Amino acid sequence: MVDLKGQYEAIKEQINTTFSTILETSAFINGPEVHGFQKELEDYLNVKHVIPCANGTDALQIAMMGLGLQPGDEVITADFTFAATVEVIALLNLTPVLVDVDPDTFNITPEAIEKAITPKTKAIVPVHLFGQCADMDAILEIAKKHNLFVIEDNAQAIGADYYDKDGNKHKAGTMGHVAATSFFPSKNLGAYGDGGAIFTNDDELAHTLRGIVNHGMYERYHHDVVGVNSRLDSLQAAVLRAKLPLLDSYNIKRRNTARKYNKALENINDIILPTTRKGYGIICDKCTCHVFHQYTLRITNDKRDALVKHLNDNDIPCGVYYPIPLHKQKAYVDDRYNDDDFKITNQLSNEVISLPMHTELDDEQINFITKTIIGFITG
Repeated sequence: MVDLKGQYEAIKEQINTTFSTILETSAFINGPEVHGFQKELEDYLNVKHVIPCANGTDALQIAMMGLGLQPGDEVITADFTFAATVEVIALLNLTPVLVDVDPDTFNITPEAIEKAITPKTKAIVPVHLFGQCADMDAILEIAKKHNLFVIEDNAQAIGADYYDKDGNKHKAGTMGHVAATSFFPSKNLGAYGDGGAIFTNDDELAHTLRGIVNHGMYERYHHDVVGVNSRLDSLQAAVLRAKLPLLDSYNIKRRNTARKYNKALENINDIILPTTRKGYGIICDKCTCHVFHQYTLRITNDKRDALVKHLNDNDIPCGVYYPIPLHKQKAYVDDRYNDDDFKITNQLSNEVISLPMHTELDDEQINFITKTIIGFITG
């Protein structure tokens, strides 16, 4: 699904040199590489504050802690996403409220959010799934109307652009009150281990978050807030610094691969191609609004699972993200949920399949993958 070794070869000399320097200086925690990466990512995103941390799940949890959410507060998020999004809500004794998603973009829908709001609702967590933003114009309007926080889960969309209703361009993760991202190795901007970060333009919130990530300390052994131990180490920061200047080129390669997949697989019965939107409502296959963390098809007429087996039999990796909706996961089953309210998510869980997507894919590999799929679907 990813070729991290091939990507490493292109930056090997820089990585090895920087690693040697870190090992020689022993500046493993909060060293110059961490501070350098923080500043460079702030400049790239055009956001005032980046707070590095240990992983993307921590980033979400710390963001919610920083906003002062209290046990019992309701947080609305998508049913169709990775469990980390709802996991941290439950860990903080908040109440997760899962809602259905859009069948084209796989992202949370404003209509479902509006319907789920109660007097206990305090926050919305839109997940920018597979590499493109949710409908942030509508979500921010809903949040303003109901005085809610917006926490962007940007683990899969770093580098993606979003054009608002006035035509202004924003980077994913810079529009809500706060955002969280992951630098897991397979991400578009990935470390060589775990890593994450929180983004915000709110000075006061940023100050709070910086204390939380470091045991609640602003001065050593003075604990002003309840915190956690969640820091990005210098070795991971060095990898991310090497990759950040290449992120846009990585994302261009991913988009080019997606277009090749689209061209090969268009107009094939039982295959629904992914939809890219410039902002929301404007379909666009040539913009920078999708960074294709995953290239995800829908396979109809109950052919998905058989296709997975066929690809595996032909040594082609693929993934099903996600095979079980969160409202059906044992950890998150709740009598509040009615299965009829999750028709799209249930359908997607039976239809989606993600193909190999990374910067090292070549035309020969793409042709082999697509011909194998077409041969199965049409055979």
